[in-house]
Amino acid sequence: MIGTISAWLWWDRLWLPGNLTWADLEDEEGLVYARASHLYATVPFALVFLVVRYLFERLIAAPLAASIGITENPRYKVEHNAVLDHYFSTKSKHPRQADIDGLCKKCSYSNRQVERWFRRRRNQDRPGVLKKFREKPWFHNLREMWNGYPRQSMLESQYCYYIVEMSFYLSLVLRITFDVKRKDFKEQIVHHWATLTLLAFSWCGNYIRVGTLVMLIHDSSDILLESAKIFNYAKWKRTCNGIFVVFAAVFIGTRLIIFPFWIIHCTWVYPPDYYPPFFGYYFFNLMLVILLMLHIFWAYLILRMVKMFVFGSLTKDERSDNEEDEETSVTEDNDGHVKVTNGCGAGGGANHH
Repeated sequence: MIGTISAWLWWDRLWLPGNLTWADLEDEEGLVYARASHLYATVPFALVFLVVRYLFERLIAAPLAASIGITENPRYKVEHNAVLDHYFSTKSKHPRQADIDGLCKKCSYSNRQVERWFRRRRNQDRPGVLKKFREKPWFHNLREMWNGYPRQSMLESQYCYYIVEMSFYLSLVLRITFDVKRKDFKEQIVHHWATLTLLAFSWCGNYIRVGTLVMLIHDSSDILLESAKIFNYAKWKRTCNGIFVVFAAVFIGTRLIIFPFWIIHCTWVYPPDYYPPFFGYYFFNLMLVILLMLHIFWAYLILRMVKMFVFGSLTKDERSDNEEDEETSVTEDNDGHVKVTNGCGAGGGANHH
């Protein structure tokens, strides 16, 4: 019985185009493909996230908020040397010992100085996280996402990104019943499960490239939301409002413009040019459309909040049903009605969306 269910669940036609089987995606020398078994790692990582979040909220967040300083390790710029620059650019970034000896004579450098120059020159060109995405052709040319699909090997950075992202969302699902329930509680559950399903399916179906861009788009606005929350709790109202307006603009730009008109267009229009549509093609796009509908719902709430605090009428987080604040001020208007006010429009914002 279990074998029958497993055979049906992993039937080639559900996951892959008609002319391919799982045997075509066996690992080869130098090429590693995504496997469903890799996702087992998300369970312990999700538990680790829960523990880390618990400890962070109680032991680190407060003192860190009081005095935080993040500095990047300095990278030494090498002094210009025409001979070494030419060798570095045209021959090799890792010279052999015999070549180093020859370069020492040409430059009047010691052996150690030449080795240090090449080490610093390599570090100077080492890309940051965003550049690692930009240097891939499918980052700026979306048709490249389907070039060679599904025989697309997995990058180590993509593996780490997926495992961390899925572990994080799994930790949210495990914790959501203990968090403060808001008006969009059901939407949050749908969002988290849809995201996990989308990530797991894109992993198993080797939609790794498009999945990477989807995650990047969704993560881009989160830091602004969390920053607005911090300033709201610190009662820096003007700073909070300014960041929240930027967050709203980024949220709408990425999730209501880039996401549907670039990403969904790419997953819906381009694939039939490379292979005939199959179940995985329709299922993957259905999950993306579900996320888009949730984005529209949250964008509506965000725009209402922006409108309210711009015109000075925001009294609470649009999504809050039962969250109370000891610092909330209570006053009476001219008609004797009670009016509750509580600072910045970011209040709770759209949490982790």
